[in-house]
Order: sequence, then C-alpha cells, then structure tokens
Amino acid sequence: MMQFKRRKTRVVRIGRIVIGGDNPIAIQSMAKVKTSETDAVLRQAQDLASAGCEILRVAVKDEADARAVKTIKKSISMPLVADIHFSQRLALLAIESGADKIRLNPGNIHKRKEVMEIARACRLHRIPVRVGLNSGSLKTLKRGAGGRRSSRDNGLADIMVKEALSYLRIFEREGFYDIVVSLKGSHLVDTIWAYRKMSRHCDYPFHLGVTASGLPEWGTVKSSIAIGALLLEGIGDTIRVSLSAPPAEEVQVARSILQSLGLRNFGYEIVSCPTCGRCEVDLISKARELQAGLKNLGIKGSGRPMSIALMGCVVNGPGEAREADIGVAFAAKEGLLFKRGKPLRKVSFRDSVTVLLKELKATGCCGLRR
Repeated sequence: MMQFKRRKTRVVRIGRIVIGGDNPIAIQSMAKVKTSETDAVLRQAQDLASAGCEILRVAVKDEADARAVKTIKKSISMPLVADIHFSQRLALLAIESGADKIRLNPGNIHKRKEVMEIARACRLHRIPVRVGLNSGSLKTLKRGAGGRRSSRDNGLADIMVKEALSYLRIFEREGFYDIVVSLKGSHLVDTIWAYRKMSRHCDYPFHLGVTASGLPEWGTVKSSIAIGALLLEGIGDTIRVSLSAPPAEEVQVARSILQSLGLRNFGYEIVSCPTCGRCEVDLISKARELQAGLKNLGIKGSGRPMSIALMGCVVNGPGEAREADIGVAFAAKEGLLFKRGKPLRKVSFRDSVTVLLKELKATGCCGLRR
C-alpha cells in the first residue's frame, strides 16, 4: 500500500472509533430520513453498515429527533453523531440521549455562553465536538450579483479559516480540546484551500468533504478530486462523500477513494477493460456479475487489496490478467484463466465468473498472494 506522510493531529475517540494520529481514515455517512422515524433510520443504518460505513450522523431538527438518539444508539454498533443547528437546547438533549459526538455549525450556534455550555456537557459525557463550517451558512460572506455568494472575490477559504479559529478559541478558553474540524464549500477549489490553510493553524483532526456536491455522476467527481487531493497531502482523518443519492452510495465512493490511494484495503479490486471494437464478449455485464459474487464471498482486507482481472481482448488482456492475483483474458467466446501470474486453462465466457469464484474459495481468497 502507498504511504503518505500524514499530518500530525491529536487523537479523538468517537464511540468505538478512534481517529487522528496514525489511526485509519474513517468513513462517515448520514441517515437521510427524519431521525424520530427510528425504524426508517435503522433500515438505512443497516444498509450503511453492510456497505462499510463506520460513523453514522443523524439530523436533530426538534426534540423528538434528539430523544430518538437514545433509541437508535441501542440498535446500532456504529458511533452516532448528532447534527445540531440553531438550537443549543437540542444539543444538550442529544448529549443526554447518548450521542457519541455533536456537530455544531458556527454559522448558526455562535453565542459564547451557549457554546461554552455545550462544551461543558460534552466534557462531562466524554464526547467530542465537530466544529463543522459550511460555506452556505457563513453570515460573513457578501452577496454577489443575482444574490449569489461571492467566494473567490472575498477569499472564501480565508473567511472559513478565520471563522473556525475564532470558534475554536471559545472551546479552548473552556479547556476543551476534544474537537474535530471541517470546512466544507460547494466549490471544490475553495474547499481544498480552506483545509490547507487550516492545517497550518491547529492540530485537530479534520473531517473532509465537499458540501452539496450534487447527483452521483457529478458529485463523485467533485468529491474524489477534493478529498483525494487533500489525502495525497496527508490531510484528513474522516471523510464523507455527500451525494444526492441513497447513503450507501456515498460509502461505496468513499471506500473507492481510500483504496485507490492505498490508504485502506477493503478486500479486492476488479481490473476490467473499458471495452472497444476488439472486444467480442459482453464484458461489462460479466464484470457486474463478478462484483456481485465477490460481495457475497466476503473477502476481508489484509495487506494490499486482491487484484482480480476480467479483460476483453488480446492486446492488454493477457498482461493484465497475468499481473493480477487471478483473472481471465477473453478472446471470442472463451478466455484463459491466470492465477499467480501463470496461465492455467481455458474457460468459457458463460462460466468464467463461476470459475473465478470457485478458485477464490478453494484457495482461501488471500492465499492467492504471490
């Protein structure tokens, strides 16, 4: 796995998950139903856990949501974060209900007395706070033409850092340092610059993300660029990919980002060609079939991800399949099975995925490593 020099941060515990320091970068997502509808939240929580989510956040909009935290916590193993806006009272109620972390937005909970009271309650219950800035809720930004916020002309990154540092001082004067910081903008360049600048001013762990990044086809690209760029610089301790999509999709993208950078190993990686006019088989459907089969196989991460190739023609196919732990390179309606770099036998296109899965089971999956 690739190694990056991680930014040195203090360590923060969120329930059973520890972030910062040399701990693995954790994946977070958010329930997308009303928190007081606990059955719906628990269904999404189960989907998220199956997808690989490690920290769950819920919106606390009213008293019913805050009280529901207690019920939800009893039924999940993931740490539960209460997302609080506007109301210091709801923050205190969510803390009493057993939240593992509180997220506060400096844009709408900013009275010193209220922030200090929340800090005292968090210290008493031994839970951290995320100081979570969003560019859309900062009152200090000016409006440009057409009512839109002007970001680059007003130094959005500088404004976000200044606001964050001012807010952090309230906690620090109270002697509270169990803090995570996020500075999310909807423009990915502003987001990158804000985190870079903030990294020079504090040693708190960072939660990364691009806010309101949009539908999956657009939001995946924006989030991958921004989060990936920061992770390459050693910045980031938890991540959330914010998509206008079911929450499990956010987790899948987050896992892909981390594994692509070699920062986490989630078991396997499929190497498949994009196909072209030389490809004589329906490789895309076969790759989908393989992906579904691998999920059911339950390959666990250890060392580097297992490489499983499915290639569609004789140009790059044999080489890629040979370099993988196991793979098939197709020509016409049959392919050649490779294992540990050696060709084994021909397999039919129809049976290729079945053969691959059987080989993986027979060798104990990770026993394929060369």
